[in-house]
Amino acid sequence: MPASEPVRLGRKRALPSCPNPLFLQWLTELRDEAKEKGLKIQYTYQKAISSLNKYPLPLQNAKEAKILQNFGDGICKILDEKLQRYYRENGQNAPIHSLATAVPPPGRPDNISLAPIRKKNAAGDQAKDSGGGGRKKKRQYVPQKRSGGYAVLLTLYRHSQIPGSKGYMFKMELQAEAQLLCDKSFTVPDLGSKYTAWSSVSTLIQKNLVIKTHSPARYSLTEDGVALAERLESAEQQTKDDQKMDKEEVGHEEEEEEKEREEIEDSPGVVDLTCSDEDEEKMEENKIQPTERFTYVTQQEGTVSAGKTLDSQAASRKPNGGCLLPGTYEIILCVDFIETTGGSHHRKQELVKELQRNGVNFDIRKLSVGDFLWVAREKVVPVPGQLRAPAGKELVLDYIIERKRMDDLCGSIIDGRFREQKFRLKRCGLRRPIYLVEECGMAASHLSLPETTLQQAIINTQVVDGFFVKRVEDVRESVAYLTVMTRYLTKFYQNRTLICRSRELEGDSAGDEEDRGILSCSLISFAEFNHGAIKNKCQTVREVFARQLMQISGLSGDKAAAILEQYNTPHSLLTAYDKCTSESEKEKLLSSVRYGKLKRNLGPALSKTVYQLYCTQGALS
Repeated sequence: MPASEPVRLGRKRALPSCPNPLFLQWLTELRDEAKEKGLKIQYTYQKAISSLNKYPLPLQNAKEAKILQNFGDGICKILDEKLQRYYRENGQNAPIHSLATAVPPPGRPDNISLAPIRKKNAAGDQAKDSGGGGRKKKRQYVPQKRSGGYAVLLTLYRHSQIPGSKGYMFKMELQAEAQLLCDKSFTVPDLGSKYTAWSSVSTLIQKNLVIKTHSPARYSLTEDGVALAERLESAEQQTKDDQKMDKEEVGHEEEEEEKEREEIEDSPGVVDLTCSDEDEEKMEENKIQPTERFTYVTQQEGTVSAGKTLDSQAASRKPNGGCLLPGTYEIILCVDFIETTGGSHHRKQELVKELQRNGVNFDIRKLSVGDFLWVAREKVVPVPGQLRAPAGKELVLDYIIERKRMDDLCGSIIDGRFREQKFRLKRCGLRRPIYLVEECGMAASHLSLPETTLQQAIINTQVVDGFFVKRVEDVRESVAYLTVMTRYLTKFYQNRTLICRSRELEGDSAGDEEDRGILSCSLISFAEFNHGAIKNKCQTVREVFARQLMQISGLSGDKAAAILEQYNTPHSLLTAYDKCTSESEKEKLLSSVRYGKLKRNLGPALSKTVYQLYCTQGALS
């Protein structure tokens, strides 16, 4: 290269400015809104922005942008709507290929600029990194108020501020308490969507605001999460203070209006001709509402206080921490929908008709385990102006029934469902499992198994597994038993205060509560019960290991549970086998494991069978 030729440094030519700044502004705005809400469509908008930046020709409308990559029908429709609104506000001749004020588009030099995307983010968009060469600061993620992420952050922060707090929360506990701060459900997705408010937790974990540990999962705040939650709490407190001041001002105005109204009402012969029909309706509502609020009596440590209204009751109603007072709930029989559909239609319709004829208050729904159970459903007062009354709390009573005809019992024994159902019933969290056996007068010759085998299975269910077994002849006797049980439970619980407990926090053991009579009043919610008993839900290694063990002939649920107490995974059991010094010691490793109420030994035969199953190389003989 000749020495006289100057050395050129940097870019040879500047990129041309974007000829479609208005579309670029709108796409940037859409991307930032999606990013703030944690939506994945933000990446689609970013790709569309990149394609638009590379396109050198002006576009007259959004339809012409379909030739560009990452411009689909949805984005083009949104841009067209914004363009039509722009023309209506600024005239049909308003320019769309040039803007007076601007910020540099993403990935381009300062040749052109666009108006700030939103006023509330103008300050953040203009901020610069110190010594960063003019780069914009990356905006901090802030969840929208009353969203799932907002509720989770505030709930974890408030829980951590309680003296003696354990510093973390379980999923069920966190969902229940955060629901009060969120407008969207944490468990039920909106119509047409598969996402719930709980979906935002993954965004919080990705943003390093929340950390998830242990199994079952424990959720806690990181340092960044605590800092953001403190800001949200401060803003929330400021909003409450402002609302309190507004209420006080409104209260003074209402007092003045009430005094004026009383003076008008007390003066005889005075008629207000300026009062509209709507005002009269509101005045009638104000007269009716106080009388609709019922009072109830609370008994605590021998003292009686009366006069609490429904509003105070609603205030004390907290998930996983509230209770149902006597007289505020009703006992309802829940029937699994399988018991009323499919199979023998006539026989299943007879069940419904018999329940109706006996005047049983029942509800047909999907039960994850069992065929019948009872819930204490909270009585709620319909809200004026709403089509449906608000959903009341439901606590599951400690009684659950599995109904078996003799032919069904025979089939379940053959295909292995019988042992699995008993295992799931014992693990469902309800302490009074019942087997309702319908013999239906069927002859043993019609069944695949001998009658003695079926009778022995029924006796083992009662004696060995600890289930209460009720034998009946037909559907009518089954309904009669359900009717008697419903009336008994209604009377038994009529003067009891029911406390909501959580299996996730407290476990299934009742301790000494059963001896004190508290057992029947400490109940789990129906939502937690039904979710925890789902048959095909994701299972832990411990649960799969238990199912494996129960496939061994003669190894019942109690025996499997006893093995799991010492070796909760196959890996821990295999490690114990490796530490044994001889083959004989390995075969007898589990023989001294005690199971059941009588604390009997598992025995050498079963111990040897388990060893052979997990340690034999190749096919089993």
